[in-house]
Amino acid sequence: MAEATDGTPAGGPLAGIRVIDVATVLAGPLAGQILGDFGADVIKVEHPRHGDAMRHHGQAKGGESLWWKMIGRNKRSVGLYLGDPDGAELFKQLVRSADVVIENFRPGTLERYGLGWPELSAVNPRLILARVTGFGQDGPYAQRPAFGTLMESMSGFAHITGQPDGPPTLPPFGLADSIAGITTVAAVSMALYHRDARGGAGQVIDLSILEPIVSVLGPQPIIYDQLGVVQQRTGNRSGNNAPRNTYRTRDGKWVAISTSATSIAERVLRLVGRPEVIDEPWFTTGRERAEHADLLDGYVGEWIGQRDRDEVMAEFERADAAIAPVYDVADLMADPQVQAREMITTVPDEVLGPVRMQNVLFRMSETPGAIRFTGRPLGADTDAVLVDELGLDPARVAELRERGVVA
Repeated sequence: MAEATDGTPAGGPLAGIRVIDVATVLAGPLAGQILGDFGADVIKVEHPRHGDAMRHHGQAKGGESLWWKMIGRNKRSVGLYLGDPDGAELFKQLVRSADVVIENFRPGTLERYGLGWPELSAVNPRLILARVTGFGQDGPYAQRPAFGTLMESMSGFAHITGQPDGPPTLPPFGLADSIAGITTVAAVSMALYHRDARGGAGQVIDLSILEPIVSVLGPQPIIYDQLGVVQQRTGNRSGNNAPRNTYRTRDGKWVAISTSATSIAERVLRLVGRPEVIDEPWFTTGRERAEHADLLDGYVGEWIGQRDRDEVMAEFERADAAIAPVYDVADLMADPQVQAREMITTVPDEVLGPVRMQNVLFRMSETPGAIRFTGRPLGADTDAVLVDELGLDPARVAELRERGVVA
Protein backbone atom coordinates (compact mmCIF):
# COMPACT_ATOMS: atom_id res chain seq x y z
CA MET A 1 0.00 0.00 0.00
CA ALA A 2 1.64 3.25 -1.11
CA GLU A 3 1.82 6.20 1.26
CA ALA A 4 1.90 9.79 0.10
CA THR A 5 4.34 11.63 2.34
CA ASP A 6 4.88 14.97 0.63
CA GLY A 7 1.98 16.81 2.25
CA THR A 8 -0.18 16.88 -0.86
CA PRO A 9 -3.92 16.37 -0.42
CA ALA A 10 -4.95 12.74 -0.17
CA GLY A 11 -7.22 11.08 -2.66
CA GLY A 12 -9.02 8.93 -0.15
CA PRO A 13 -12.78 8.61 0.30
CA LEU A 14 -12.87 11.74 2.50
CA ALA A 15 -10.96 14.00 0.11
CA GLY A 16 -12.60 17.43 0.24
CA ILE A 17 -13.85 16.96 3.82
CA ARG A 18 -12.39 19.37 6.38
CA VAL A 19 -12.15 18.28 10.02
CA ILE A 20 -11.22 20.48 12.95
CA ASP A 21 -9.74 18.34 15.70
CA VAL A 22 -9.90 20.36 18.90
CA ALA A 23 -9.88 17.29 21.14
CA THR A 24 -7.04 16.23 23.42
CA VAL A 25 -5.25 13.03 24.45
CA LEU A 26 -6.61 9.94 22.72
CA ALA A 27 -10.24 9.19 21.78
CA GLY A 28 -11.00 12.34 19.78
CA PRO A 29 -7.50 12.70 18.31
CA LEU A 30 -7.53 9.05 17.20
CA ALA A 31 -10.77 9.73 15.33
CA GLY A 32 -9.12 12.74 13.70
CA GLN A 33 -6.10 10.64 12.77
CA ILE A 34 -8.20 7.97 11.06
CA LEU A 35 -10.29 10.54 9.19
CA GLY A 36 -7.04 12.18 8.05
CA ASP A 37 -5.63 8.84 6.98
CA PHE A 38 -8.54 8.50 4.57
CA GLY A 39 -8.21 11.87 2.93
CA ALA A 40 -9.81 14.46 5.21
CA ASP A 41 -8.00 17.77 5.64
CA VAL A 42 -7.58 17.74 9.42
CA ILE A 43 -6.70 20.96 11.20
CA LYS A 44 -5.46 20.27 14.71
CA VAL A 45 -6.41 23.22 16.93
CA GLU A 46 -4.31 23.22 20.10
CA HIS A 47 -3.67 25.44 23.09
CA PRO A 48 -0.92 27.81 21.89
CA ARG A 49 1.32 27.18 24.91
CA HIS A 50 0.62 23.62 26.02
CA GLY A 51 -0.58 21.88 22.87
CA ASP A 52 -2.35 18.54 23.01
CA ALA A 53 -1.29 16.59 26.10
CA MET A 54 -0.50 13.69 23.76
CA ARG A 55 2.64 15.63 22.83
CA HIS A 56 3.96 14.72 26.28
CA HIS A 57 2.61 11.17 26.62
CA GLY A 58 4.79 8.10 26.40
CA GLN A 59 8.40 7.87 25.33
CA ALA A 60 10.35 10.44 23.34
CA LYS A 61 13.49 10.51 21.24
CA GLY A 62 15.53 13.68 21.13
CA GLY A 63 12.63 15.52 22.73
CA GLU A 64 10.22 14.32 20.04
CA SER A 65 7.16 12.46 21.33
CA LEU A 66 6.90 9.20 19.43
CA TRP A 67 3.21 8.71 20.17
CA TRP A 68 2.52 12.19 18.85
CA LYS A 69 4.23 11.32 15.58
CA MET A 70 1.51 8.73 15.04
CA ILE A 71 -1.62 10.30 16.58
CA GLY A 72 -0.79 13.69 15.04
CA ARG A 73 -0.13 12.37 11.55
CA ASN A 74 -2.00 13.88 8.61
CA LYS A 75 -2.98 16.89 10.75
CA ARG A 76 -2.00 20.52 10.27
CA SER A 77 -1.30 22.21 13.61
CA VAL A 78 -2.78 25.58 14.54
CA GLY A 79 -2.12 27.05 17.98
CA LEU A 80 -5.30 28.87 19.07
CA TYR A 81 -6.68 29.73 22.53
CA LEU A 82 -10.45 29.41 22.43
CA GLY A 83 -10.90 31.04 25.84
CA ASP A 84 -9.97 34.44 24.42
CA PRO A 85 -12.78 36.21 22.53
CA ASP A 86 -10.48 36.80 19.57
CA GLY A 87 -9.51 33.14 19.59
CA ALA A 88 -13.15 32.11 19.72
CA GLU A 89 -13.93 34.38 16.79
CA LEU A 90 -11.10 32.87 14.75
CA PHE A 91 -12.43 29.42 15.59
CA LYS A 92 -15.83 30.41 14.19
CA GLN A 93 -14.11 31.49 10.99
CA LEU A 94 -12.49 28.08 10.75
CA VAL A 95 -15.86 26.43 11.36
CA ARG A 96 -17.36 28.22 8.36
CA SER A 97 -15.37 26.03 6.01
CA ALA A 98 -15.42 22.87 8.14
CA ASP A 99 -17.48 19.74 7.75
CA VAL A 100 -16.69 18.20 11.13
CA VAL A 101 -15.53 19.43 14.53
CA ILE A 102 -14.28 16.87 17.06
CA GLU A 103 -14.09 18.05 20.68
CA ASN A 104 -13.81 16.43 24.07
CA PHE A 105 -14.00 19.27 26.55
CA ARG A 106 -16.03 18.74 29.70
CA PRO A 107 -19.70 19.49 28.87
CA GLY A 108 -20.39 23.20 28.98
CA THR A 109 -16.84 24.32 28.12
CA LEU A 110 -17.52 25.24 24.51
CA GLU A 111 -20.70 26.97 25.64
CA ARG A 112 -18.66 29.02 28.13
CA TYR A 113 -16.47 30.16 25.24
CA GLY A 114 -19.53 31.13 23.22
CA LEU A 115 -18.92 28.18 20.90
CA GLY A 116 -21.85 25.92 21.73
CA TRP A 117 -23.97 24.18 19.12
CA PRO A 118 -26.35 27.14 18.58
CA GLU A 119 -23.43 29.44 17.79
CA LEU A 120 -21.51 26.96 15.64
CA SER A 121 -24.54 25.77 13.70
CA ALA A 122 -25.53 29.38 13.05
CA VAL A 123 -22.12 29.89 11.45
CA ASN A 124 -22.34 26.61 9.52
CA PRO A 125 -25.67 24.74 9.41
CA ARG A 126 -23.99 21.80 7.66
CA LEU A 127 -21.52 21.27 10.49
CA ILE A 128 -21.22 17.91 12.26
CA LEU A 129 -20.10 18.38 15.86
CA ALA A 130 -18.72 15.20 17.43
CA ARG A 131 -18.60 15.56 21.22
CA VAL A 132 -16.57 12.78 22.83
CA THR A 133 -16.66 12.72 26.64
CA GLY A 134 -16.38 10.15 29.39
CA PHE A 135 -20.04 10.06 30.38
CA GLY A 136 -21.80 11.99 27.63
CA GLN A 137 -23.40 15.42 27.56
CA ASP A 138 -26.09 14.71 30.17
CA GLY A 139 -26.85 12.54 33.17
CA PRO A 140 -25.66 12.84 36.79
CA TYR A 141 -22.02 12.09 35.92
CA ALA A 142 -21.69 14.40 32.91
CA GLN A 143 -19.53 16.93 34.76
CA ARG A 144 -17.17 14.40 36.32
CA PRO A 145 -13.56 14.37 35.12
CA ALA A 146 -13.17 11.16 33.13
CA PHE A 147 -10.47 9.17 31.40
CA GLY A 148 -10.50 5.86 29.55
CA THR A 149 -9.10 4.06 32.60
CA LEU A 150 -12.22 4.93 34.55
CA MET A 151 -14.42 3.66 31.74
CA GLU A 152 -12.48 0.38 31.65
CA SER A 153 -13.27 0.09 35.33
CA MET A 154 -16.94 1.09 35.25
CA SER A 155 -17.78 -0.86 32.09
CA GLY A 156 -17.10 -4.21 33.73
CA PHE A 157 -13.94 -4.85 31.71
CA ALA A 158 -11.60 -4.73 34.71
CA HIS A 159 -13.96 -6.91 36.76
CA ILE A 160 -13.77 -9.81 34.30
CA THR A 161 -10.07 -9.39 33.46
CA GLY A 162 -7.34 -11.16 35.41
CA GLN A 163 -6.94 -14.39 37.34
CA PRO A 164 -9.87 -15.64 39.45
CA ASP A 165 -7.92 -15.13 42.70
CA GLY A 166 -6.28 -11.88 41.57
CA PRO A 167 -7.37 -8.24 41.48
CA PRO A 168 -9.44 -6.64 38.70
CA THR A 169 -6.99 -5.82 35.92
CA LEU A 170 -6.76 -2.71 33.75
CA PRO A 171 -5.24 -2.79 30.25
CA PRO A 172 -1.77 -1.22 29.91
CA PHE A 173 -2.92 0.87 26.95
CA GLY A 174 -5.83 3.14 26.00
CA LEU A 175 -8.43 0.47 25.29
CA ALA A 176 -11.65 2.38 26.04
CA ASP A 177 -10.35 5.55 24.38
CA SER A 178 -9.29 3.67 21.26
CA ILE A 179 -12.63 1.88 20.94
CA ALA A 180 -14.36 5.25 21.35
CA GLY A 181 -12.11 6.87 18.73
CA ILE A 182 -12.90 4.23 16.13
CA THR A 183 -16.59 4.44 17.06
CA THR A 184 -16.46 8.20 16.54
CA VAL A 185 -15.21 7.64 12.98
CA ALA A 186 -18.22 5.41 12.32
CA ALA A 187 -20.59 8.01 13.76
CA VAL A 188 -19.03 10.83 11.73
CA SER A 189 -19.26 8.72 8.57
CA MET A 190 -22.95 8.08 9.19
CA ALA A 191 -23.58 11.78 9.80
CA LEU A 192 -21.73 12.71 6.60
CA TYR A 193 -23.76 10.15 4.66
CA HIS A 194 -27.01 11.52 6.10
CA ARG A 195 -26.01 15.06 5.21
CA ASP A 196 -24.48 14.51 1.78
CA ALA A 197 -26.27 11.47 0.35
CA ARG A 198 -29.69 12.06 1.95
CA GLY A 199 -29.81 15.84 1.84
CA GLY A 200 -29.91 16.09 5.63
CA ALA A 201 -28.63 18.80 7.92
CA GLY A 202 -25.63 18.94 10.18
CA GLN A 203 -26.00 17.45 13.64
CA VAL A 204 -24.45 16.80 17.04
CA ILE A 205 -22.88 13.44 17.86
CA ASP A 206 -22.93 12.80 21.62
CA LEU A 207 -20.51 9.94 22.26
CA SER A 208 -19.69 8.66 25.73
CA ILE A 209 -16.42 6.73 26.06
CA LEU A 210 -18.21 4.39 28.47
CA GLU A 211 -20.84 3.19 26.01
CA PRO A 212 -18.69 1.70 23.20
CA ILE A 213 -16.62 -0.43 25.57
CA VAL A 214 -19.82 -1.70 27.21
CA SER A 215 -21.00 -2.69 23.73
CA VAL A 216 -17.89 -4.74 22.97
CA LEU A 217 -18.05 -6.64 26.26
CA GLY A 218 -20.71 -8.95 24.91
CA PRO A 219 -24.04 -10.20 26.28
CA GLN A 220 -23.37 -9.56 29.97
CA PRO A 221 -26.38 -7.24 30.51
CA ILE A 222 -28.93 -9.57 28.93
CA ILE A 223 -27.46 -12.58 30.77
CA TYR A 224 -27.71 -10.70 34.06
CA ASP A 225 -31.21 -9.51 33.19
CA GLN A 226 -32.53 -12.94 32.30
CA LEU A 227 -30.46 -15.24 34.52
CA GLY A 228 -29.06 -13.04 37.27
CA VAL A 229 -25.55 -14.24 36.43
CA VAL A 230 -22.62 -11.88 36.98
CA GLN A 231 -19.56 -12.81 34.90
CA GLN A 232 -16.41 -13.33 36.96
CA ARG A 233 -12.69 -13.39 36.23
CA THR A 234 -11.52 -16.58 34.55
CA GLY A 235 -7.95 -15.68 33.63
CA ASN A 236 -7.23 -16.66 30.03
CA ARG A 237 -10.07 -19.13 29.98
CA SER A 238 -13.48 -18.52 28.50
CA GLY A 239 -16.88 -19.56 29.77
CA ASN A 240 -17.91 -20.10 26.15
CA ASN A 241 -15.46 -22.76 25.00
CA ALA A 242 -12.46 -24.90 25.91
CA PRO A 243 -9.63 -25.51 25.45
CA ARG A 244 -8.97 -21.78 25.33
CA ASN A 245 -5.88 -20.52 27.11
CA THR A 246 -2.23 -19.61 26.80
CA TYR A 247 0.25 -22.46 27.10
CA ARG A 248 4.00 -22.45 27.69
CA THR A 249 6.23 -24.37 25.31
CA ARG A 250 9.37 -26.31 26.18
CA ASP A 251 11.62 -23.48 25.06
CA GLY A 252 9.90 -21.00 27.41
CA LYS A 253 7.69 -19.29 24.85
CA TRP A 254 3.91 -19.04 24.80
CA VAL A 255 1.10 -19.86 22.39
CA ALA A 256 -2.63 -19.15 22.50
CA ILE A 257 -5.41 -21.53 21.46
CA SER A 258 -9.10 -20.96 20.87
CA THR A 259 -11.68 -23.61 19.99
CA SER A 260 -14.86 -21.65 19.44
CA ALA A 261 -15.82 -24.24 16.79
CA THR A 262 -16.32 -27.82 18.00
CA SER A 263 -14.58 -29.12 14.87
CA ILE A 264 -11.43 -27.22 15.89
CA ALA A 265 -11.67 -28.63 19.42
CA GLU A 266 -11.84 -32.12 17.94
CA ARG A 267 -8.71 -31.54 15.85
CA VAL A 268 -6.81 -30.24 18.89
CA LEU A 269 -7.67 -33.23 21.07
CA ARG A 270 -6.77 -35.67 18.31
CA LEU A 271 -3.48 -33.84 17.81
CA VAL A 272 -2.53 -34.07 21.49
CA GLY A 273 -3.35 -37.77 21.59
CA ARG A 274 -6.68 -37.65 23.44
CA PRO A 275 -9.27 -38.63 20.79
CA GLU A 276 -11.37 -40.51 23.35
CA VAL A 277 -12.48 -37.21 24.91
CA ILE A 278 -14.29 -36.29 21.71
CA ASP A 279 -16.86 -39.01 22.38
CA GLU A 280 -17.85 -37.58 25.76
CA PRO A 281 -21.42 -36.22 25.64
CA TRP A 282 -20.29 -32.89 27.11
CA PHE A 283 -17.76 -32.30 24.33
CA THR A 284 -20.32 -31.28 21.72
CA THR A 285 -20.90 -27.70 22.96
CA GLY A 286 -18.41 -25.01 23.85
CA ARG A 287 -20.23 -24.13 27.05
CA GLU A 288 -20.07 -27.70 28.35
CA ARG A 289 -16.42 -28.04 27.32
CA ALA A 290 -15.70 -24.92 29.34
CA GLU A 291 -17.03 -26.75 32.42
CA HIS A 292 -14.26 -29.33 31.89
CA ALA A 293 -11.49 -26.79 31.25
CA ASP A 294 -9.19 -28.24 33.91
CA LEU A 295 -9.17 -31.61 32.16
CA LEU A 296 -8.76 -30.21 28.65
CA ASP A 297 -6.11 -27.68 29.64
CA GLY A 298 -4.19 -30.47 31.31
CA TYR A 299 -4.12 -32.57 28.16
CA VAL A 300 -3.22 -29.68 25.86
CA GLY A 301 -0.76 -28.06 28.23
CA GLU A 302 1.14 -31.29 28.79
CA TRP A 303 1.52 -31.93 25.06
CA ILE A 304 2.62 -28.37 24.31
CA GLY A 305 5.00 -28.27 27.24
CA GLN A 306 6.96 -31.18 25.78
CA ARG A 307 7.71 -29.36 22.52
CA ASP A 308 9.39 -26.17 21.33
CA ARG A 309 7.20 -23.43 19.92
CA ASP A 310 8.20 -23.92 16.30
CA GLU A 311 7.24 -27.60 16.47
CA VAL A 312 3.95 -26.81 18.22
CA MET A 313 3.06 -24.22 15.57
CA ALA A 314 3.94 -26.56 12.73
CA GLU A 315 1.92 -29.47 14.17
CA PHE A 316 -1.15 -27.30 14.80
CA GLU A 317 -0.97 -25.90 11.28
CA ARG A 318 -0.64 -29.41 9.87
CA ALA A 319 -3.75 -30.42 11.83
CA ASP A 320 -5.61 -27.27 10.67
CA ALA A 321 -6.15 -26.29 14.31
CA ALA A 322 -6.26 -22.64 15.36
CA ILE A 323 -3.19 -21.35 17.19
CA ALA A 324 -1.12 -18.18 17.44
CA PRO A 325 2.15 -17.31 19.11
CA VAL A 326 2.09 -14.80 21.97
CA TYR A 327 4.09 -11.95 20.47
CA ASP A 328 5.79 -8.88 21.82
CA VAL A 329 6.05 -5.88 19.54
CA ALA A 330 9.42 -6.98 18.14
CA ASP A 331 7.94 -10.34 17.18
CA LEU A 332 4.94 -8.64 15.60
CA MET A 333 7.01 -6.34 13.42
CA ALA A 334 9.16 -9.24 12.20
CA ASP A 335 6.22 -11.51 11.34
CA PRO A 336 5.91 -12.38 7.63
CA GLN A 337 2.12 -11.92 7.60
CA VAL A 338 2.44 -8.48 9.15
CA GLN A 339 5.14 -7.59 6.63
CA ALA A 340 3.22 -8.97 3.65
CA ARG A 341 0.18 -6.89 4.59
CA GLU A 342 2.27 -3.80 5.36
CA MET A 343 0.54 -3.48 8.71
CA ILE A 344 3.59 -1.54 9.90
CA THR A 345 4.80 1.02 7.40
CA THR A 346 7.74 3.42 7.14
CA VAL A 347 7.05 7.16 7.03
CA PRO A 348 9.63 9.95 6.70
CA ASP A 349 9.74 12.41 9.59
CA GLU A 350 11.36 15.81 9.22
CA VAL A 351 13.27 15.44 12.51
CA LEU A 352 13.71 11.70 13.15
CA GLY A 353 14.06 10.52 9.57
CA PRO A 354 12.32 7.24 8.63
CA VAL A 355 9.98 6.01 11.37
CA ARG A 356 7.83 2.92 11.47
CA MET A 357 4.24 2.97 12.72
CA GLN A 358 0.88 1.30 12.16
CA ASN A 359 -0.47 1.68 8.64
CA VAL A 360 -3.98 2.90 7.79
CA LEU A 361 -6.73 1.00 9.55
CA PHE A 362 -8.31 -0.81 6.59
CA ARG A 363 -7.89 -1.27 2.87
CA MET A 364 -10.20 0.14 0.20
CA SER A 365 -9.76 -0.94 -3.40
CA GLU A 366 -10.94 2.29 -5.02
CA THR A 367 -10.18 4.97 -2.42
CA PRO A 368 -7.24 3.83 -0.29
CA GLY A 369 -6.00 5.80 2.67
CA ALA A 370 -2.49 7.21 2.99
CA ILE A 371 -0.08 8.58 5.57
CA ARG A 372 1.05 11.90 4.15
CA PHE A 373 3.16 13.17 7.07
CA THR A 374 3.81 12.55 10.74
CA GLY A 375 2.71 14.67 13.69
CA ARG A 376 3.66 18.31 13.17
CA PRO A 377 5.26 20.79 15.61
CA LEU A 378 2.82 22.90 17.61
CA GLY A 379 1.60 25.82 15.49
CA ALA A 380 3.52 24.72 12.41
CA ASP A 381 0.59 25.59 10.15
CA THR A 382 -0.95 28.55 11.98
CA ASP A 383 0.18 31.15 9.45
CA ALA A 384 -0.74 29.00 6.47
CA VAL A 385 -4.27 28.52 7.79
CA LEU A 386 -4.97 31.95 9.28
CA VAL A 387 -3.18 34.11 6.70
CA ASP A 388 -3.30 32.09 3.49
CA GLU A 389 -6.73 30.50 3.95
CA LEU A 390 -8.70 32.83 6.24
CA GLY A 391 -7.09 35.97 4.81
CA LEU A 392 -5.95 37.54 8.09
CA ASP A 393 -3.39 40.30 7.95
CA PRO A 394 0.04 38.95 8.97
CA ALA A 395 0.39 41.90 11.35
CA ARG A 396 -2.84 40.87 13.06
CA VAL A 397 -1.59 37.32 13.46
CA ALA A 398 1.68 38.64 14.88
CA GLU A 399 -0.25 40.75 17.40
CA LEU A 400 -2.38 37.74 18.43
CA ARG A 401 0.78 35.65 18.77
CA GLU A 402 2.33 38.28 21.03
CA ARG A 403 -0.76 38.11 23.27
CA GLY A 404 -0.63 34.31 23.41
CA VAL A 405 -3.90 33.82 21.50
CA VAL A 406 -2.19 31.96 18.68
CA ALA A 407 1.07 30.07 18.32
